[in-house]
Amino acid sequence: MIVLTKTSKERFVVNHNQIESIELIPETKINMMNRDYYLVEETVEDIVQKIVEYNAKVLEIHRQLAITDKR
Repeated sequence: MIVLTKTSKERFVVNHNQIESIELIPETKINMMNRDYYLVEETVEDIVQKIVEYNAKVLEIHRQLAITDKR
């Protein structure tokens, strides 16, 4: 889940696994798999970076659990 900012300045959390595509129209438009969409202030590069950072955190937690839990 990543935190984004709507063009109305409202912050919200989105499941990045549900993003289908991102358009520049010139705003950043996030199209979701369920056909909803959001206009956000972040750039495509910002969004990609947030996804990368989130996935890295998840992988690090998984590694720590795998090392701790030596069944």
